[in-house]
Amino acid sequence: MSERNKQTVLDFYELGLNQKDFHAAAKLIGDRYVQHNPRIADGIEGFEAFIATLRADFPDLKAEVKQLFADGDHVIAHVYGVRVPGQPGTAIVDIFRLDEAGRIVEHWDVMQPVPETSANSNGMF
Repeated sequence: MSERNKQTVLDFYELGLNQKDFHAAAKLIGDRYVQHNPRIADGIEGFEAFIATLRADFPDLKAEVKQLFADGDHVIAHVYGVRVPGQPGTAIVDIFRLDEAGRIVEHWDVMQPVPETSANSNGMF
C-alpha cells in the first residue's frame, strides 16, 4: 500500500502542480478532500480553484519532489517548489492521507522560502 500511495502522490504533483491539469489530478482525489492549508478550500472545488490560480498566476511553477516517505495511509513529501523560474523558490513539506482506494483525502503543508544565504553549507534539500 505504501508504494502505491507514494506513486499516487508523485502523479498528483506531476499532473496537478506541474502540468496544472485539474481533470487528470482530480481522479487521484477521494470523494471527501480535507484541506489544512488555510488558503485552499476543502473539496474538489477548492482544489479546482487552486489549480486555476496556479495556471493564471504561476504558469511556469514547478514542484520537484526531493524525498518521499510513506507509512500506511500517509505520505510525506519534501519538495522544492519554484513559482517563477530564476527565483530561489520554496522548501515545502506536504503530508497527505489516502483512502483505502489509494486516493488523496487529506492534505497538510508547511513552507519556507529558500534564502539567498545560509549560516551553513547544508542546503535545504
